[in-house]
Amino acid sequence: PEDILGQLGNRFQHALRAFTARDRKNLKLAAETYRENPRFSTEDAIRDVGVGEAVTSMLMKRGVPGMVERTLIRPPSTQLGPITKSERAAIMAASEMAGKYDTPLDRRSAYEILAQRAETAAARAAEAQDRAEAAPEPQAREYNAARRYSGSRVARSTARAPRAPETFGSAMSEAVIKELKGTTGRRIVRGILGSLFKGR
Repeated sequence: PEDILGQLGNRFQHALRAFTARDRKNLKLAAETYRENPRFSTEDAIRDVGVGEAVTSMLMKRGVPGMVERTLIRPPSTQLGPITKSERAAIMAASEMAGKYDTPLDRRSAYEILAQRAETAAARAAEAQDRAEAAPEPQAREYNAARRYSGSRVARSTARAPRAPETFGSAMSEAVIKELKGTTGRRIVRGILGSLFKGR
């Protein structure tokens, strides 16, 4: 196609024969697309090239098209068809990379790594769900906490309560001591001390 031919840098043109006036016109147009070479006529070269020849134009430095040349084309020297196993082994043994890729190495792919991470996350989520189901309900936990709290308050109040008097005598002794410590007791003590000093 013309839109592809217009973008080509290196060009190889084989023979174009001019048998009719239209062929002659196309040959002239094709010759005009090359950079002229003063040593020969491009139009004649395109018409006269034979087997193994071509009219070529290669890009030079900075992408400038070179002058047209009449060039001999070397035919392919490769083998047409598959090589034998012995030939393949000989080529591989002579290569600089011989032995480096002999042992297959199956590395872990990104898909396998991500799949393992997903399985680990799913297992952890299942364990967390099992622990949540095995734990007591919130109401039961609040009831147990309330029982522990009320039991500790009863124990503390029991520990702080004063002991009841063991006998009637001890209760009377404590009442007498309190009375003596009060105002009446102080008056009695002053009266006794005053009578003693007056007697002397």
